[in-house]
Amino acid sequence: MSINFIRFTFIILFLSVVVISCQKDQAVDLNQVKPTKSDTVNTSGNFLAVRGTLKLTIGDSTYIFDAAKDSVAFINVHVDSSRYFGITAVNKEHTMSFGISSSGSAAVDASGPIAGGQLLFSNDDKHGLQYTLAKTTDQQDLNNISLAKYMQDSVLTKGTFVTLMTKDGKPNSSLYKVQGSFDLKLK
Repeated sequence: MSINFIRFTFIILFLSVVVISCQKDQAVDLNQVKPTKSDTVNTSGNFLAVRGTLKLTIGDSTYIFDAAKDSVAFINVHVDSSRYFGITAVNKEHTMSFGISSSGSAAVDASGPIAGGQLLFSNDDKHGLQYTLAKTTDQQDLNNISLAKYMQDSVLTKGTFVTLMTKDGKPNSSLYKVQGSFDLKLK
């Protein structure tokens, strides 16, 4: 995986978070195709969760994004013939953001390796903390996102993920296991 691909993924996730955080008060279009287990939603776009949670644990700390007050979205990105999906979140205070993506198309019971990920904390304009996806993860069970549900009834998406991240993107940085779950609703 090239560093340019990872940067591109982060840029897409960041732009999606910015757009979605500005759209928090807009209505969500529920007239989307509802996939069955073997179907894939054939649309690109962002879907803002109205309620539900995104929970992630890194080290001994657990962070929860609540879609009722924070901006939490599921994104689909199509670039040329490549497809990606992911989750982005920004807390109401804009002091914490998270994004994770996988190559492929979102579908019910989909599973795939994580292609990009970032967890950012901002204490003030000059200080912050950043975790980024580790460049190599030899163990596939430590680099995976799974969607158990996707665009079914009021469920936007439900699933889990686990990956390895490094602190501040420095070479030879310690690896941190990040695991999480999400259960996001459209209404």
